[in-house]
Amino acid sequence: MSIWNYVVTAHKPTAVTHSLVGSFTGSHDMNLIVGKSTRMEIYLLTPQGLQPLVDVPLYGRIATMELFRPPGELKDLLFICTERYKFCVLEYDAESRELITRANGDVSDRIGRPTDNGQIGIVDPDFRIIGLHLYDGLFKVIPIDSKGHLKEAFNIRLEELQVIDIKFLYGCERPTIAVLYQDNKDARHVKTYEVQVRDKDFSDGPWLQSNLDGGAALIIPVPAPMGGAIIVGEQSIVYHNGGNVKALPMRPCLVEAYGRVDPDGSRYLLGDHMGTLMLLALSRDKDRVVTMKLETLGSVSSPSTISYLDNGVVFLGSAHGDSQLVRLSEQPAAGGGYVEELERFVNLGPIVDMAVVDLDRQGQGQLVTCSGAFGDGSLRVVRNGIGINEQATVELEGIKGMWSLRRGTWDAHDTFLVVAFISETRSLAINDEDELDETDMLGFDSNAQTLFCGNVAHDQIVQVTSSELRLVDAHSLQQVADWKAPAGVSINVATANLSQVLLATGGGTLVYVEVGEKSLTEKAHVTLEHEIACLDVSTLTDDNSMADGTVPRAGLAAVGMWTDMSIRVLRLPGLEEVHKEVLGGDVIPRSVLTCCLEQVPYLLCALGDGHLFNFQLDRESGQLSDRKKVSLGTQPIALRTFRSRDATHVFAASDRPTVIHSSNRKLLYSNVNLKEVTHMCPFNCASFPDSLALAKEGDLTIGTIDDIQKLHIRTVPLREQPRRICHHEQSHSIAVTTIKVSLINGEEAESHFVRLLSDQTFDQLSHLPLEPFENGCSIISCCFADDPTVYIVVGTAFAFPDEQEPTKGRILVLSVEGGKLHVAAEKETKGAVYNLNAFNGKLLAGINNKVQLFRWAARDDGARELLVECGHFGHILALYAACRGDFIVVGDLMKSMSLLVYKQEEGALELRARDFNANWMTAVEILDDDVYIGAENSFNLFTVRKNGDAPTDEERGRLEVVGEYHLGEFVNRFRHGSLVMRLPDSETTNIPTVLFGTVSGAIGVVASLPQDLFSFLHRLQVCLTKVIKGVGGLSHAEWRSFHNERKTVDAKSFIDGDLVEAFLDLKRGRMEEVAGQMNVSVEELCKKVEELTRLH
Repeated sequence: MSIWNYVVTAHKPTAVTHSLVGSFTGSHDMNLIVGKSTRMEIYLLTPQGLQPLVDVPLYGRIATMELFRPPGELKDLLFICTERYKFCVLEYDAESRELITRANGDVSDRIGRPTDNGQIGIVDPDFRIIGLHLYDGLFKVIPIDSKGHLKEAFNIRLEELQVIDIKFLYGCERPTIAVLYQDNKDARHVKTYEVQVRDKDFSDGPWLQSNLDGGAALIIPVPAPMGGAIIVGEQSIVYHNGGNVKALPMRPCLVEAYGRVDPDGSRYLLGDHMGTLMLLALSRDKDRVVTMKLETLGSVSSPSTISYLDNGVVFLGSAHGDSQLVRLSEQPAAGGGYVEELERFVNLGPIVDMAVVDLDRQGQGQLVTCSGAFGDGSLRVVRNGIGINEQATVELEGIKGMWSLRRGTWDAHDTFLVVAFISETRSLAINDEDELDETDMLGFDSNAQTLFCGNVAHDQIVQVTSSELRLVDAHSLQQVADWKAPAGVSINVATANLSQVLLATGGGTLVYVEVGEKSLTEKAHVTLEHEIACLDVSTLTDDNSMADGTVPRAGLAAVGMWTDMSIRVLRLPGLEEVHKEVLGGDVIPRSVLTCCLEQVPYLLCALGDGHLFNFQLDRESGQLSDRKKVSLGTQPIALRTFRSRDATHVFAASDRPTVIHSSNRKLLYSNVNLKEVTHMCPFNCASFPDSLALAKEGDLTIGTIDDIQKLHIRTVPLREQPRRICHHEQSHSIAVTTIKVSLINGEEAESHFVRLLSDQTFDQLSHLPLEPFENGCSIISCCFADDPTVYIVVGTAFAFPDEQEPTKGRILVLSVEGGKLHVAAEKETKGAVYNLNAFNGKLLAGINNKVQLFRWAARDDGARELLVECGHFGHILALYAACRGDFIVVGDLMKSMSLLVYKQEEGALELRARDFNANWMTAVEILDDDVYIGAENSFNLFTVRKNGDAPTDEERGRLEVVGEYHLGEFVNRFRHGSLVMRLPDSETTNIPTVLFGTVSGAIGVVASLPQDLFSFLHRLQVCLTKVIKGVGGLSHAEWRSFHNERKTVDAKSFIDGDLVEAFLDLKRGRMEEVAGQMNVSVEELCKKVEELTRLH
């Protein structure tokens, strides 16, 4: 049964809803704070760009977010209010790098009608009060006292019911608000009020302005000395400050966001919904505004927020396209306009539809999403893992090790690739034709297996074989020195950095050798009680950063042991043991590595069974702390560092190759899209820059690596908004319905298309324009009974301006021949075709308030047509449908879900059961024969079950609600499938999953669990809520409770996977605390939670 479900985010929300600039993390820091519906990110502005500091989930949807600085504070505080009326004030603690809650509470009222235009939250510029407009006709005031504490809130009656915007004005003796509102004749006006905190009432403000531009939607308060406010409309901009009024006409546009450039308010950036960025400049004489001027700067993503940072650099947050960091220039750029893009932040939102496809035919699903709006529309191809783009491949069997070498110690590029085999060593180099060719390294012993080789100081190279250590001149390639193993002793393991070599010989002996110019000097040796399995002597610095010729040295060495399965940390040069860590178990360490990721030193130790330990390493004392264990594969792992885009990462080569990287000082593991890699080394040569050399079964590959991230996203810009998508496998193509918005004589005009794109290159193959006013509403690929052709079927609606609901639509049956779309048949319908499904060789369509079944009938002339077989009425709007066998689940506009069954003998559709709750549906899917999942417009998920075995007709006719959960995201589409390859040895192999896409760009997974696993995770979730506290003191249980206008009930039958997987990020002590409450070991708990992370 799919009653027990696990909901987890595979890709975090990316649509930016809020952004602020201030000094939040320190009095001299400049921070960018970005809100993405249910998450908050804090960046520090550095000369290198934006450095991420904090990325946290919030137990609420951000409605308002403001920075303020009460008297006596050295840095800003952050005020957040959520859509469910919870608020908090946050402060950043630089020592612990955590957010501290200064205040929190609930500002909801028991009565009151929530505002139609969304909440407004504003802070008085002199930090005397916080104002909130949450309900029609009420303005809530939270006073701030002289110590910066929040006092008890109170409401003031507001005469204006249809409020569009409210802002505090600058430079007023008492807190003063400007209210932009619409009267019952649809005219818009601005009124100002003084807030009398003592009397808890309003008094008339300094000015008012009647009959503004009909599209006036935004108030921009102007700081002193000018004061007053700018009111932005659709066709004009008005500055008002009592006696001083200035108006400026502009071309018609909808200004969505503004950002202040100068502290004195003389320049503002404005962005409209089509992505035009404009600069509004106010010129003044003393404190009076004399003129206003508006200039167009260029085209950007359609902005939802604009935050001016510094030195002409601006953050443009977008909910409809990618967010951007841009620089404004005084001279026009090459492409025209004054805007230069510095960085782009990928945004998948809003995901209006998506298809799960296996484009590489490897059994790994990819998601193609319809993303963005207006001119920012695009398809996004989302796949799990990091791709390797192959540049060259050589067939080589039996590789035992690989190293890249440079001609000189500080050369920028690698020249040679040394490959070791069981009884020989071969050297490869890139020849003039950019091919890998064998070359002769004179000073190398090429008739022995190399255990290690690498560049060392003074333009030299070391090679270690089982009998000796050789030092070779990198220019002449002649041997200049050697160190031979004593008679009868062989070297088993070796490692080196630029000046230090460690060798392990039989009997547990460890030898430390220092490299000089043309000299090798044995400095120390020590005999340990067991044989040595692996070694590392990394310097914990960046080799490339030492280009001034000084050679970095390691103060510590790491040694992995046989027999007692331990790691020893030894101090150099004397080889004294400073720390011993027993790993436990009976599997030997195969690879040990010390490395520095995001300035944090780690020691990583990989075992022969695919497990990896990671520890934080103290550079001075050599102590290890914060022990964690993860399972990466089932075969031995070999660890190597490499650099990509100026950051250090670790490659773990095994049967499931993985890249270990750090983000926000947290280790992340991303699988690489290759089957098995036995050895890897970085190979940065002139013809293949930033490449990796990878040894896998029988061949050696050189390739570049994608951006290091868990999900790889490819953008296919369409410049128009995609609405619906399907994959036509037979022609290797993807069909999309799109909306193109163009400006004709200053008026926006929409045209609609069906476009066919290649599923490999995403080039357009063919397109079909729809008729004027005709919208594409649904699209599927399907075949009909006794016709082998796979067609693309499109459902449309005619949206005439004078109609409330479409009364006419079409179903188009299209064939793909030679990469072109041809209309095979069309059928007119009496309404919008909201959804289409293939149904047992027929076509099922949801048309306005009915569900109809069509069959594909042959006509006398040999052509075919769609004929109605039967239908079912009684819905308000049958927006969504899903089928399985003879059953159909319909998601209605406002009547929740109903279950229909097709009676073949009678050729009829009949209602079997329905959910009697009034849920406004946004998506439905069938989890199994009896359980169906739905999403509704208050950001909730719920599951219903059909009561086939119930004793009475009444109970059988009711869909029983078995699961409820507040997701906090607006779901547009569910799709069966998975983004990850299911591995045969994994516990999660048989767990069915459904993916969902949301307006905020988040992609999630719903996995149906066995009941015993669900019970275990439910206990874990309860334990974790005690250990992991919500930001701002917000409650997890309240956040996840199913909540809409009609009811609020506790979540049931759903597990919050994001909370469960946060267990892996806890410090060791907190993990032990949770494991103690659960009565299982930390290792066992980590293993269970890691298995779940493999679902996404």
